Amino acid sequence: MSQLTIKSLLFLFLGFSCIKGFGQDTTTKDIPVIWDLATCLDYAKQNNIQLKTLRLTTESAKQDELQSKSALLPNLSGSASQSFNHYNLNTNGSTSAINYAGAYGLASSWTLYKGGYLKTDIKQKYLAVQSANFTVLSTENDITLAITQAYLSILLDKESIVYNQDLVKTSTAQLGQTQHLFDVGTAAKKDVAQFQAQLAGDHYNLITAQNAERQDKITLKQLLQLPATHDFDIVKPDTVISDQPLPDLQTVQTYALQNRPEIKNAEIGVRSAALDVDKAKSGYLPTLTLGAGIGTSYANDPTYNAFKQFDNNFYQQGGLTLSVPIFTNRINKTNVAKAKIQAIQSDLALENTKTTLALTTEKAYITAQNSQSQLASAIEQLKYNTEVYRIATQELKIGVFNIVSFYQQRNLYVQAMQSYIQAKYNAALAARIYAFYLGTPIKL
Repeated sequence: MSQLTIKSLLFLFLGFSCIKGFGQDTTTKDIPVIWDLATCLDYAKQNNIQLKTLRLTTESAKQDELQSKSALLPNLSGSASQSFNHYNLNTNGSTSAINYAGAYGLASSWTLYKGGYLKTDIKQKYLAVQSANFTVLSTENDITLAITQAYLSILLDKESIVYNQDLVKTSTAQLGQTQHLFDVGTAAKKDVAQFQAQLAGDHYNLITAQNAERQDKITLKQLLQLPATHDFDIVKPDTVISDQPLPDLQTVQTYALQNRPEIKNAEIGVRSAALDVDKAKSGYLPTLTLGAGIGTSYANDPTYNAFKQFDNNFYQQGGLTLSVPIFTNRINKTNVAKAKIQAIQSDLALENTKTTLALTTEKAYITAQNSQSQLASAIEQLKYNTEVYRIATQELKIGVFNIVSFYQQRNLYVQAMQSYIQAKYNAALAARIYAFYLGTPIKL
């Protein structure tokens, strides 16, 4: 291989590499690095594969609706045939001939009446489109709640990391203070060892919180379906605590039962099942069809040329066909019976959906109430334990302390802080989920 060829291949390879790299940079550039909750929700609604699939299902249902409307129109088909036959004129095969012929035509049929089946089918296909749309909305709601929970989990992790970093700094200072007291002979070696163990435990808790943040970020990445290699972070709002009072349960349940997409979808299921019964009953009724057709033909005849044959053989036909079902081997009766069973099942499904939604909203209400009460208690608990721990820390600094009492106060403070952080984000999530059933958009 010549040097010129090698250089050409090398430049070609580098060119493709640059193009590929450019394309990847463009793709990554379109994805933000810092996300707030609104960006997460908007991005998921546009790019989530499950939602995209459901929207395609909606488009497919629209095509079915268009097809059902077209069934009211006449159809038209064309036909053409051309044949060639080779045969021997003499028995010894010394003379042969080719015979050819052709036939061409147009045919149309139009269903004038089918027991109301066609118009009923149009109504049902329209309901199928609406059902598909409500399925998309219901899935959007589920994804919204999942993303909100993942987002708040990351915020909780971030606050836990900051809190554990502060503990590490405090423990480091306390270890240094105790080491100094040991050096001057006013503290025991075991006190130094206990603070060393405390610092090691704080390091462990910090690493645990950092790992929790990584895992929760992966969860949010999966919900957003971001590339695995894409590095991202979220915005921390000023506060997540909502001071808005909880709406009363009756108001939320009334709104949810009237407006939630799962209820609308179940109601459409009842209407669609009723139309299935009508379609099944139409099988007992006659069908009236209008048919028409035109056509002509020719053959190789030396007496008449093809154009004259087309004129002589041209035909037109039309007529009505009435089909009356008399005995259908119980097909119609079975179809009606099964459609009625499906209608009853749809009624039960609607009732079950309403019951489930009412219980879900009640559970959300109770959870929100309890979360707010727990947060209020956690705030009080943290307030008093912080003060006691502050006093114990000051005593440690001046060398007037009881190591057992200090650790008890420190552990109570740590537990109170952990309870407060958890309660704060539980209350934030519960309040927003409950308000979401009232149609309030989730915001931070």
